[in-house]
Amino acid sequence: MAQEPHASQAPPTAPTAPARALLPFILPAAVVGVGASLAFIGVSAAAEQLQHVLWGPLPDALGVGPYSVLWIFVMLVATGIAVGLVVWKVPGHAGPDPATVGLNAPAMAPVVLPGLVLATGLMLAGGPSLGPENPIIAVNVSLAAWLGARLMPRTPGSLWPVLAESATIGALFGTPVAAALVISEALAGRPMRGRLWDNLFAPLTAGACGAITTTLVSHPTFDLGLPPLGHPDGKDVLAALVIASATALLGMCAVYAFPYVHAAFQRLRHPMLMLPAGGVVLGALGALGGRLTLFKGLFEVGELAHDPAGWSAGQFAVMAVVKLAALLVAASCGFRGGRIFPAVFVGAALGLCAHALVPAVHPALGVATGVLGMLLAVTRQGWVSLFTAAALVASPAILALLCIASLPAWLLVTGRPQMQLREDGTPLR
Repeated sequence: MAQEPHASQAPPTAPTAPARALLPFILPAAVVGVGASLAFIGVSAAAEQLQHVLWGPLPDALGVGPYSVLWIFVMLVATGIAVGLVVWKVPGHAGPDPATVGLNAPAMAPVVLPGLVLATGLMLAGGPSLGPENPIIAVNVSLAAWLGARLMPRTPGSLWPVLAESATIGALFGTPVAAALVISEALAGRPMRGRLWDNLFAPLTAGACGAITTTLVSHPTFDLGLPPLGHPDGKDVLAALVIASATALLGMCAVYAFPYVHAAFQRLRHPMLMLPAGGVVLGALGALGGRLTLFKGLFEVGELAHDPAGWSAGQFAVMAVVKLAALLVAASCGFRGGRIFPAVFVGAALGLCAHALVPAVHPALGVATGVLGMLLAVTRQGWVSLFTAAALVASPAILALLCIASLPAWLLVTGRPQMQLREDGTPLR
């Protein structure tokens, strides 16, 4: 008769890798980390300089207010025309349709990258509501794969994209924690040999080098400077559950509309029609929402958080809805960019709207849970959503509330379409 196994017996675990198996990955991971960070900093700095000219000295010289309704409309239409020309004429056409690309970008031929960088820089400077994350990751993944195959041909080709993605995420957020969370979430969905930490060693090295390079060069911060929450109570738990779920539902409205808006622009068939048309719609939305609803939104969300009492609940709501609509249009008509940073603005504006409606809702709690719900809907990245929401408010007391609030919000978004399309235009699930 077979003997029953003891309950105390632990299941077998994969053996840890010896140090000599991990040491060879340190140098390539460090090089990729530093290079990815410098690429991100270079594109961002060039875009910021161009933005300063386009939205400062140029309208002043023309006698037009830099954020007047006229100039907002002119600039966004002009940006659509400029990016349309790049997509149409530059070799490689600035890469694939951005609506079909997420954070895990495929490696592209080097000929595609100059056009993608140019289209991204013009977009960041011109005002459309997208961030730099998706195209910068795509550029770094492509460069790492191309250079790695030539300089270190014996290294597995599958390693370079993982290193480049981790390095870029670390550079974008200024910390390797975000990179480790994204990679661990990706590894959970695929077969993995050995221990999780052994698999994370090289990506974490790349993310750490990318993050520290960005920190030393540009000193980024995500903390909005809101007052800390303090000891949470029952009303804080209720507010966290309601705000995260409500923002997730609003985000899902945009997700469900995404394939239809994308299909409407695709009917125009040519980038010199799709992108200028998108610029026209974005110009109208920018004129309605004002200057804070332009650009990727990270600097602008800091302005909102600096004075939570400076706007009414209605104004916060209008800015959130306009920004979400602008994100939807910009991501559908062909602008090259990512969706995380504008989604952060939408979630923060909705959280501050909740604070304005119900002053008992702490502003830090409103912002964190609003960002959490919106990011869960838009990105479907649980760890990144939790990390970003927590990083914005830097309040340890909110961490438990965010974990609790993520549960009903996740139930609302899981198994439903994502804000990313397949090549045939159908949504991913």
